[in-house]
Amino acid sequence: MKVLFIGGTGKISMAISRQLIEAGHELYLLNRGSRNSELGGSVKTITADIHDEQTAAKLLDGLTFDVVADFIAFDTPDVERDVRLFEGKTKQYIFISSASAYQKPLSDYRITESTPLANPYWEYSRKKIACEEYLLKRYRETGFPVTIVRPSHTYDERSIPLGIHGEKGSWQVAKRMLEGKPVIIQGDGTSLWTMTHNSDFARAFIGLMNNIHAIGQAVQITSDESLTWNQIYECIADALGVKLNAVHVSSEFLAACSNDKYDFYGSLLGDKSNSVVFDNTKLKRLVPGFTAQVRFDQGVKQTVNYILKHPELQVEDPEFDAWCDKVIKALDDAIKAVKQ
Repeated sequence: MKVLFIGGTGKISMAISRQLIEAGHELYLLNRGSRNSELGGSVKTITADIHDEQTAAKLLDGLTFDVVADFIAFDTPDVERDVRLFEGKTKQYIFISSASAYQKPLSDYRITESTPLANPYWEYSRKKIACEEYLLKRYRETGFPVTIVRPSHTYDERSIPLGIHGEKGSWQVAKRMLEGKPVIIQGDGTSLWTMTHNSDFARAFIGLMNNIHAIGQAVQITSDESLTWNQIYECIADALGVKLNAVHVSSEFLAACSNDKYDFYGSLLGDKSNSVVFDNTKLKRLVPGFTAQVRFDQGVKQTVNYILKHPELQVEDPEFDAWCDKVIKALDDAIKAVKQ
Protein backbone atom coordinates (compact mmCIF):
# COMPACT_ATOMS: atom_id res chain seq x y z
CA MET A 1 0.00 0.00 0.00
CA LYS A 2 0.98 3.60 -0.56
CA VAL A 3 -0.13 5.41 2.59
CA LEU A 4 -0.16 8.98 3.87
CA PHE A 5 -0.57 9.70 7.57
CA ILE A 6 -1.25 13.22 8.76
CA GLY A 7 0.49 13.05 12.10
CA GLY A 8 1.63 9.45 12.32
CA THR A 9 3.84 9.55 15.42
CA GLY A 10 1.32 9.89 18.24
CA LYS A 11 0.07 7.50 20.89
CA ILE A 12 -2.19 5.63 18.46
CA SER A 13 -0.52 6.26 15.13
CA MET A 14 3.10 5.44 16.04
CA ALA A 15 2.27 1.75 16.47
CA ILE A 16 0.47 1.70 13.12
CA SER A 17 3.39 3.42 11.40
CA ARG A 18 5.84 0.90 12.85
CA GLN A 19 3.77 -2.11 11.79
CA LEU A 20 3.29 -0.74 8.26
CA ILE A 21 7.03 -0.17 7.87
CA GLU A 22 7.80 -3.67 9.16
CA ALA A 23 5.37 -5.09 6.60
CA GLY A 24 7.11 -3.23 3.76
CA HIS A 25 4.40 -0.71 2.90
CA GLU A 26 5.23 2.70 1.42
CA LEU A 27 4.52 5.21 4.18
CA TYR A 28 4.49 8.99 3.93
CA LEU A 29 4.13 11.19 7.01
CA LEU A 30 2.91 14.75 6.80
CA ASN A 31 3.79 16.46 10.08
CA ARG A 32 6.25 18.83 11.71
CA GLY A 33 8.83 16.09 12.21
CA SER A 34 9.16 15.93 16.00
CA ARG A 35 9.37 12.10 16.30
CA ASN A 36 9.90 10.92 12.71
CA SER A 37 13.47 9.83 13.44
CA GLU A 38 12.14 7.06 15.72
CA LEU A 39 10.76 5.30 12.63
CA GLY A 40 14.08 5.06 10.80
CA GLY A 41 14.97 6.05 7.27
CA SER A 42 12.39 4.06 5.32
CA VAL A 43 9.53 6.47 6.00
CA LYS A 44 9.01 9.35 3.55
CA THR A 45 8.46 12.68 5.26
CA ILE A 46 6.58 15.76 4.13
CA THR A 47 7.47 18.44 6.65
CA ALA A 48 4.59 20.86 6.96
CA ASP A 49 1.80 22.10 9.19
CA ILE A 50 -1.40 20.65 7.71
CA HIS A 51 -3.24 23.78 8.87
CA ASP A 52 -1.23 25.70 6.27
CA GLU A 53 -3.38 24.31 3.48
CA GLN A 54 -1.71 26.21 0.66
CA THR A 55 1.78 24.94 1.53
CA ALA A 56 0.49 21.41 2.11
CA ALA A 57 -1.27 21.40 -1.27
CA LYS A 58 1.98 22.39 -3.03
CA LEU A 59 3.95 19.65 -1.28
CA LEU A 60 1.28 17.05 -2.09
CA ASP A 61 0.93 18.09 -5.73
CA GLY A 62 1.06 15.08 -8.06
CA LEU A 63 0.89 12.51 -5.27
CA THR A 64 -1.88 9.92 -4.98
CA PHE A 65 -2.42 7.32 -2.27
CA ASP A 66 -4.23 4.10 -1.52
CA VAL A 67 -5.00 5.37 1.98
CA VAL A 68 -4.89 8.74 3.71
CA ALA A 69 -5.50 8.86 7.47
CA ASP A 70 -5.70 12.05 9.51
CA PHE A 71 -4.84 11.53 13.20
CA ILE A 72 -5.01 15.22 14.16
CA ALA A 73 -8.39 16.32 12.77
CA PHE A 74 -10.57 17.55 15.63
CA ASP A 75 -13.08 19.96 14.08
CA THR A 76 -15.19 20.30 10.96
CA PRO A 77 -12.84 22.79 9.22
CA ASP A 78 -10.08 20.17 9.51
CA VAL A 79 -12.01 17.53 7.56
CA GLU A 80 -13.36 20.08 5.10
CA ARG A 81 -9.75 20.94 4.30
CA ASP A 82 -8.86 17.27 3.95
CA VAL A 83 -11.67 16.75 1.45
CA ARG A 84 -10.34 19.65 -0.61
CA LEU A 85 -6.81 18.23 -0.48
CA PHE A 86 -7.54 14.54 -1.09
CA GLU A 87 -10.77 14.15 -3.04
CA GLY A 88 -9.86 12.18 -6.17
CA LYS A 89 -6.35 11.54 -4.80
CA THR A 90 -6.96 8.62 -2.44
CA LYS A 91 -8.91 5.37 -2.58
CA GLN A 92 -9.71 5.64 1.13
CA TYR A 93 -9.72 8.43 3.69
CA ILE A 94 -9.76 7.39 7.36
CA PHE A 95 -11.02 9.81 10.00
CA ILE A 96 -10.09 9.14 13.62
CA SER A 97 -13.18 9.90 15.68
CA SER A 98 -13.76 8.88 19.31
CA ALA A 99 -15.87 6.41 21.27
CA SER A 100 -16.64 9.33 23.59
CA ALA A 101 -19.03 10.48 20.85
CA TYR A 102 -21.51 7.77 21.87
CA GLN A 103 -24.56 8.98 23.78
CA LYS A 104 -24.14 9.98 27.41
CA PRO A 105 -25.77 8.63 29.45
CA LEU A 106 -25.97 5.36 27.54
CA SER A 107 -29.35 3.75 26.97
CA ASP A 108 -27.58 0.35 26.84
CA TYR A 109 -24.14 -0.33 28.32
CA ARG A 110 -23.29 -2.55 25.33
CA ILE A 111 -21.92 -0.25 22.66
CA THR A 112 -22.07 -0.98 18.94
CA GLU A 113 -21.53 1.29 15.97
CA SER A 114 -25.32 1.78 15.91
CA THR A 115 -25.36 3.33 19.38
CA PRO A 116 -26.56 6.94 18.93
CA LEU A 117 -23.99 9.73 18.91
CA ALA A 118 -24.77 12.47 21.44
CA ASN A 119 -22.59 13.95 24.16
CA PRO A 120 -23.94 17.09 25.87
CA TYR A 121 -21.04 17.11 28.35
CA TRP A 122 -17.97 17.38 26.14
CA GLU A 123 -17.32 19.78 23.27
CA TYR A 124 -14.46 17.58 22.01
CA SER A 125 -16.94 14.75 21.39
CA ARG A 126 -19.52 17.03 19.76
CA LYS A 127 -16.87 18.26 17.33
CA LYS A 128 -15.97 14.68 16.43
CA ILE A 129 -19.67 13.97 15.81
CA ALA A 130 -19.90 17.00 13.52
CA CYS A 131 -16.84 15.78 11.58
CA GLU A 132 -18.44 12.36 11.13
CA GLU A 133 -21.69 13.89 9.89
CA TYR A 134 -19.89 16.07 7.37
CA LEU A 135 -17.78 13.21 6.00
CA LEU A 136 -20.71 10.79 5.71
CA LYS A 137 -22.68 13.49 3.89
CA ARG A 138 -19.80 13.81 1.41
CA TYR A 139 -19.75 10.02 1.03
CA ARG A 140 -23.48 9.94 0.27
CA GLU A 141 -23.43 12.90 -2.10
CA THR A 142 -20.11 12.59 -3.92
CA GLY A 143 -18.74 9.16 -3.02
CA PHE A 144 -15.84 10.51 -0.97
CA PRO A 145 -14.30 7.21 0.26
CA VAL A 146 -14.40 7.75 4.02
CA THR A 147 -13.97 5.21 6.79
CA ILE A 148 -14.60 6.38 10.35
CA VAL A 149 -12.65 4.75 13.18
CA ARG A 150 -13.72 5.21 16.81
CA PRO A 151 -11.00 4.42 19.36
CA SER A 152 -11.68 4.34 23.07
CA HIS A 153 -8.94 4.55 25.73
CA THR A 154 -5.79 3.49 23.84
CA TYR A 155 -2.41 3.54 25.57
CA ASP A 156 1.25 3.06 24.67
CA GLU A 157 4.61 2.62 26.40
CA ARG A 158 5.08 6.33 27.15
CA SER A 159 2.07 7.12 29.34
CA ILE A 160 0.16 5.24 32.06
CA PRO A 161 -3.59 5.24 31.28
CA LEU A 162 -5.61 6.82 34.09
CA GLY A 163 -9.00 8.24 34.93
CA ILE A 164 -7.67 11.65 35.90
CA HIS A 165 -4.27 13.30 35.71
CA GLY A 166 -2.78 16.76 35.31
CA GLU A 167 -1.79 18.61 32.17
CA LYS A 168 1.76 17.23 32.36
CA GLY A 169 0.68 13.60 32.04
CA SER A 170 0.39 10.53 34.20
CA TRP A 171 3.73 10.40 36.03
CA GLN A 172 2.63 12.47 39.03
CA VAL A 173 -0.07 9.90 39.85
CA ALA A 174 2.49 7.10 39.60
CA LYS A 175 4.79 9.13 41.86
CA ARG A 176 2.00 9.46 44.44
CA MET A 177 1.58 5.69 44.36
CA LEU A 178 5.31 5.14 44.83
CA GLU A 179 5.29 7.54 47.78
CA GLY A 180 2.29 5.85 49.40
CA LYS A 181 0.14 8.95 49.01
CA PRO A 182 -3.62 8.63 48.38
CA VAL A 183 -4.66 8.45 44.73
CA ILE A 184 -8.03 9.69 43.49
CA ILE A 185 -10.31 7.29 41.62
CA GLN A 186 -13.48 8.78 40.17
CA GLY A 187 -16.80 7.47 41.50
CA ASP A 188 -16.72 4.30 43.58
CA GLY A 189 -14.37 2.65 41.10
CA THR A 190 -16.83 -0.07 40.09
CA SER A 191 -17.88 1.26 36.68
CA LEU A 192 -16.56 -0.76 33.73
CA TRP A 193 -13.95 0.53 31.33
CA THR A 194 -11.95 -0.79 28.36
CA MET A 195 -8.24 -0.25 27.80
CA THR A 196 -6.65 -1.03 24.44
CA HIS A 197 -2.92 -1.38 23.81
CA ASN A 198 -1.81 0.59 20.76
CA SER A 199 -0.21 -2.50 19.18
CA ASP A 200 -3.62 -4.22 19.17
CA PHE A 201 -5.28 -1.10 17.81
CA ALA A 202 -2.68 -0.97 15.03
CA ARG A 203 -3.35 -4.52 13.84
CA ALA A 204 -7.08 -3.86 13.60
CA PHE A 205 -6.57 -0.49 11.94
CA ILE A 206 -4.27 -1.94 9.27
CA GLY A 207 -6.93 -4.57 8.58
CA LEU A 208 -9.35 -1.77 7.70
CA MET A 209 -6.88 -0.04 5.39
CA ASN A 210 -7.43 -0.50 1.67
CA ASN A 211 -10.48 -2.59 2.62
CA ILE A 212 -13.37 -1.94 0.21
CA HIS A 213 -15.87 -3.26 2.75
CA ALA A 214 -14.89 -0.50 5.20
CA ILE A 215 -15.72 2.38 2.84
CA GLY A 216 -18.69 4.38 4.08
CA GLN A 217 -18.56 2.59 7.45
CA ALA A 218 -17.93 3.62 11.04
CA VAL A 219 -15.97 1.05 13.04
CA GLN A 220 -14.93 1.04 16.69
CA ILE A 221 -11.58 -0.48 17.63
CA THR A 222 -11.17 -1.60 21.24
CA SER A 223 -10.14 -4.58 23.29
CA ASP A 224 -12.86 -6.99 24.44
CA GLU A 225 -11.54 -6.83 28.01
CA SER A 226 -13.69 -5.01 30.58
CA LEU A 227 -12.23 -3.89 33.90
CA THR A 228 -13.46 -1.77 36.77
CA TRP A 229 -11.50 1.38 37.55
CA ASN A 230 -10.54 -0.22 40.85
CA GLN A 231 -8.99 -3.12 38.93
CA ILE A 232 -7.22 -0.72 36.57
CA TYR A 233 -5.57 1.18 39.41
CA GLU A 234 -4.73 -2.04 41.23
CA CYS A 235 -2.95 -3.28 38.08
CA ILE A 236 -0.96 -0.04 37.90
CA ALA A 237 0.02 -0.22 41.57
CA ASP A 238 1.03 -3.86 41.14
CA ALA A 239 3.19 -2.94 38.14
CA LEU A 240 4.87 -0.30 40.32
CA GLY A 241 5.31 -2.85 43.10
CA VAL A 242 3.34 -0.87 45.71
CA LYS A 243 0.08 -1.11 47.63
CA LEU A 244 -2.70 1.10 46.27
CA ASN A 245 -3.99 3.81 48.61
CA ALA A 246 -7.23 4.76 46.85
CA VAL A 247 -9.60 7.60 47.65
CA HIS A 248 -12.93 7.50 45.84
CA VAL A 249 -14.36 10.86 44.83
CA SER A 250 -17.62 11.38 42.95
CA SER A 251 -17.23 12.41 39.33
CA GLU A 252 -19.64 15.28 39.88
CA PHE A 253 -17.48 16.61 42.73
CA LEU A 254 -14.31 16.32 40.64
CA ALA A 255 -16.01 18.09 37.76
CA ALA A 256 -17.11 20.87 40.13
CA CYS A 257 -13.51 21.17 41.38
CA SER A 258 -12.22 21.69 37.84
CA ASN A 259 -10.40 24.89 36.95
CA ASP A 260 -8.65 26.35 33.91
CA LYS A 261 -5.95 23.66 34.03
CA TYR A 262 -7.98 20.66 35.20
CA ASP A 263 -11.27 20.42 33.34
CA PHE A 264 -12.76 17.05 34.22
CA TYR A 265 -16.35 17.94 33.37
CA GLY A 266 -16.23 16.57 29.83
CA SER A 267 -13.66 13.80 30.28
CA LEU A 268 -15.46 12.34 33.32
CA LEU A 269 -19.17 13.11 32.96
CA GLY A 270 -18.93 12.86 29.18
CA ASP A 271 -16.80 9.74 29.12
CA LYS A 272 -14.93 7.95 31.92
CA SER A 273 -17.61 7.96 34.64
CA ASN A 274 -19.84 5.84 32.39
CA SER A 275 -19.62 2.05 32.19
CA VAL A 276 -18.74 0.91 28.69
CA VAL A 277 -18.67 -2.57 27.15
CA PHE A 278 -17.88 -2.66 23.44
CA ASP A 279 -19.36 -5.16 21.00
CA ASN A 280 -16.67 -5.52 18.32
CA THR A 281 -18.61 -7.88 16.06
CA LYS A 282 -18.47 -5.45 13.14
CA LEU A 283 -14.70 -5.00 13.38
CA LYS A 284 -14.14 -8.76 13.48
CA ARG A 285 -16.36 -9.21 10.44
CA LEU A 286 -14.35 -6.62 8.50
CA VAL A 287 -10.99 -7.89 9.79
CA PRO A 288 -11.38 -11.68 10.05
CA GLY A 289 -9.27 -13.27 12.75
CA PHE A 290 -8.61 -10.09 14.69
CA THR A 291 -8.47 -10.46 18.46
CA ALA A 292 -6.82 -8.09 20.92
CA GLN A 293 -3.82 -9.90 22.39
CA VAL A 294 -2.45 -7.62 25.12
CA ARG A 295 -4.22 -8.08 28.46
CA PHE A 296 -4.22 -4.87 30.49
CA ASP A 297 -2.25 -6.13 33.48
CA GLN A 298 0.47 -7.28 31.07
CA GLY A 299 0.41 -4.17 28.89
CA VAL A 300 0.55 -1.70 31.78
CA LYS A 301 3.57 -3.54 33.22
CA GLN A 302 5.34 -2.94 29.91
CA THR A 303 4.38 0.73 30.11
CA VAL A 304 5.51 1.15 33.71
CA ASN A 305 8.82 -0.62 33.06
CA TYR A 306 9.48 1.56 30.02
CA ILE A 307 8.76 4.78 31.91
CA LEU A 308 10.91 3.77 34.87
CA LYS A 309 13.81 3.20 32.46
CA HIS A 310 13.30 6.59 30.76
CA PRO A 311 13.65 9.48 33.22
CA GLU A 312 12.70 12.00 30.53
CA LEU A 313 9.15 10.62 30.70
CA GLN A 314 8.97 11.13 34.49
CA VAL A 315 7.61 14.66 34.28
CA GLU A 316 6.54 15.92 37.67
CA ASP A 317 3.46 18.09 38.15
CA PRO A 318 3.53 19.78 41.58
CA GLU A 319 0.40 21.82 40.84
CA PHE A 320 -1.68 18.73 40.14
CA ASP A 321 -0.18 17.03 43.18
CA ALA A 322 -1.31 19.95 45.35
CA TRP A 323 -4.76 19.91 43.69
CA CYS A 324 -5.18 16.23 44.61
CA ASP A 325 -4.21 17.00 48.21
CA LYS A 326 -6.75 19.84 48.35
CA VAL A 327 -9.57 17.65 47.00
CA ILE A 328 -8.80 14.85 49.47
CA LYS A 329 -8.54 17.31 52.38
CA ALA A 330 -11.88 18.87 51.42
CA LEU A 331 -13.51 15.45 51.62
CA ASP A 332 -11.88 14.70 54.97
CA ASP A 333 -12.99 18.08 56.33
CA ALA A 334 -16.54 17.49 55.14
CA ILE A 335 -16.69 14.13 56.90
CA LYS A 336 -15.37 15.68 60.13
CA ALA A 337 -17.88 18.53 59.90
CA VAL A 338 -20.82 16.14 59.45
CA LYS A 339 -19.70 14.02 62.41
CA GLN A 340 -19.49 16.98 64.79
